[in-house]
Amino acid sequence: MDYGGQSAYGAQAWPEGYPGSGLQPGVAGQPGLPPSPGGPRRARNGTSRAVAVAMLIVGVVGLGASLAGAVMQLLPRQFSAHQRQQILDWEAGQRWRELPAGTIFPARVTYPAPSKLGGALTLHAIRIGIAKQASCPAAADPAVGRVLTRSGCQAMLRATYADATNSFVVTVGVAAFPSAAQANAARREISGLAPSGVGRLAPGVGAVKFSNTPAASFVNSRRQISASTGAATYVVLYTIGYADERPQVQASSNSYTYSEMTGLGAGVAQAVVSVLGAPVPPPHCPGTPGC
Repeated sequence: MDYGGQSAYGAQAWPEGYPGSGLQPGVAGQPGLPPSPGGPRRARNGTSRAVAVAMLIVGVVGLGASLAGAVMQLLPRQFSAHQRQQILDWEAGQRWRELPAGTIFPARVTYPAPSKLGGALTLHAIRIGIAKQASCPAAADPAVGRVLTRSGCQAMLRATYADATNSFVVTVGVAAFPSAAQANAARREISGLAPSGVGRLAPGVGAVKFSNTPAASFVNSRRQISASTGAATYVVLYTIGYADERPQVQASSNSYTYSEMTGLGAGVAQAVVSVLGAPVPPPHCPGTPGC
């Protein structure tokens, strides 16, 4: 047999029926073709289908993952409890910087009359003046100032009010903190400073006087009652005393006077708390990819 001849295509000819080849003659540069629909061709087709199916599965899985990622991008972001509290603190904590002083300290405050009058009357207090912003230690008694400073107090805002009869005056102070946790810690510690025994003045905010007003003589030595409250990132302290220069008779010796003073102080403080401690809308993310 001649294996060296050239076919019509210029390639070396395959021997017909070459023993064990299992292939039929082909042309140069091309493999031999399967001899029948069965055998190696069928195996090759089966392998191709398996590869195609595997690739299809991989593609579907990849597409599913991509769609899931896109959906997660479009869904609102979920904040953790700590993140939500940080956002709420930040929102509330900006109020003392952003709100006008006349909004924080309303010009007129209403409060209920002492229970001895049956609660039938609504009394009111008038704002006398607003003091300049001060540091926390400078605007409070030393014991309270140390607590405020240790807890991270940023500043103190103060204003003074008088009741409708100009008999009593009250100075209310707002101590601002970076977080509600710090404010709560300071408020608890200040409450623990209250002395035992009736008629003893608790340390608190410093009185602020204003010349040519009912509070012209209101200095620390004339304070009768001091207390504190608060909300959000704020501690609100208040102190009450007589507007005139009457003898320093302890207000606690007269139950009606004591009730009216405490009602005045609590009413003014609550008016301030309602502004600074108003609920902040729950934080949410609009759901955009960059949110």
